[in-house]
Amino acid sequence: MAKEFKVPPVAFPQPGNPPAGGPNIQQRRMAAPPFQPNSGIPFMSFDIGSAAASTSSGPIYSGPGTVGGSANFDDEEPLLDELGIHPEQIWSKIRSVLNPFRVNHTVHKDSDLSGPILLYMSFCLFQLLAGKIQFGVILGWIVVSSIFLYVVFNMLAGRAGNLDLHTCTSVVGYCMLPVVIYSAMSLFLPQGGIVAIVAASIFVLWATRASTGLIVLLADGGEEHRGLIAYACFLIYTLFSLLVVF
Repeated sequence: MAKEFKVPPVAFPQPGNPPAGGPNIQQRRMAAPPFQPNSGIPFMSFDIGSAAASTSSGPIYSGPGTVGGSANFDDEEPLLDELGIHPEQIWSKIRSVLNPFRVNHTVHKDSDLSGPILLYMSFCLFQLLAGKIQFGVILGWIVVSSIFLYVVFNMLAGRAGNLDLHTCTSVVGYCMLPVVIYSAMSLFLPQGGIVAIVAASIFVLWATRASTGLIVLLADGGEEHRGLIAYACFLIYTLFSLLVVF
């Protein structure tokens, strides 16, 4: 036999009328706690009010050379000067190599590697246009050639020789200009013909004369060994020209 349970009636309050049933059925809302950011992470909890007060109490240090929160670039050096790249100096050195009979060695006393890197990249680019990917080969031969000429000169000059490796690398790089010009011309010449070999010989002699004159004038004790230095330079630039001819 089923037992009946008496269910009290549910009354929904209407707007504007007090709820029926007295204060026992009134729904009470619990007060929500104030928002606390990062309350679950103890070491990252902070107080927004204190942070805002600390930032508004005084200006933030913006580092040296700043006025009114903005950087002052009036006293800054140009980017090329900070990197040690001087386009006017590079252009004057390139022009001095264009005339192999009157090489101006005074502009080469301050040696740099910016111009040689530019000529090396140009040489690689022209070889790439010819369908030859030789970046690693050219870079390796550049390093070996500079060390080879440095060792040869210092062995010939002995204790009187004052040619350092940095100057030697700079001279070898700038005197690569005739080979770079020939690599650009070879794009319009037949490969491996008599014309290409004759043109290569002319540009190799041009680079050899320019590099020999610079090394003899920049270093002490090289005048009496001009022939052997010229032979070493001739071997270096012949090696680079073979990359273009074949």
